Amino acid sequence: MAVFILVHGAGDTAWSWHRLAAVLRKRGHEVIAPDLPGDDESLTLVDYADAVVDAVGGRRGGIVVGHSFGGFTAPIVAEKLTADTLVMLAAMIPMPGESPNEWWSNTGFAAAVEAQAARDGGLTGNDDPFVGFYHDVPRGLAEEAMSRERAHPSAASMAAPWPLTAWPSVPTRFVVCTEDRFFPSALLRELALGRLGVVADEIRASHCVALSRPDELASMLVEYAAEVHRS
Repeated sequence: MAVFILVHGAGDTAWSWHRLAAVLRKRGHEVIAPDLPGDDESLTLVDYADAVVDAVGGRRGGIVVGHSFGGFTAPIVAEKLTADTLVMLAAMIPMPGESPNEWWSNTGFAAAVEAQAARDGGLTGNDDPFVGFYHDVPRGLAEEAMSRERAHPSAASMAAPWPLTAWPSVPTRFVVCTEDRFFPSALLRELALGRLGVVADEIRASHCVALSRPDELASMLVEYAAEVHRS
């Protein structure tokens, strides 16, 4: 049995993981997926990481998964827990001292979106959330996801430099969603290789893969956990 610690992205709650969590639990694994604090503009990335560590309850290890903006929080959690593996899922990859606000321009995000939109006819970066985010998510689930959006992360967490001085000494995997219309897959592959030295794995899905492809994603995560036990 593996323990999966799931760190959600911006605007989300633990609900965003519920389909994936159900599959993992059915396969005999433990899942910890806390709601990160919202509606408090003074909280920092360290506060978010501490909330996850508190939810874990004093244990160490586990497979930490960070989705999207959760990529700024998950490595801090992984370091605090001495995680077995860190999985960055369609995630922002921070550099030491880089704030989330700086990440967008530092990585060339806008140019990457523009280039991909030119290739796919404007699907990437589309303002319609059913096109840009949830195009492969069942409509009812997509509507519920939007109804659950909240004020997270805070202004303080967006402005403050990422607190780690180096990437944690934890085996790291990166998963690119090949149909991601928010973070272009080419951009994330480049960042995974350039910033982490990691060749990204792929899953055919939108940015909201935990809602749209829970079975396929669970299989990837379980295999990562199995690799830990084989090593």
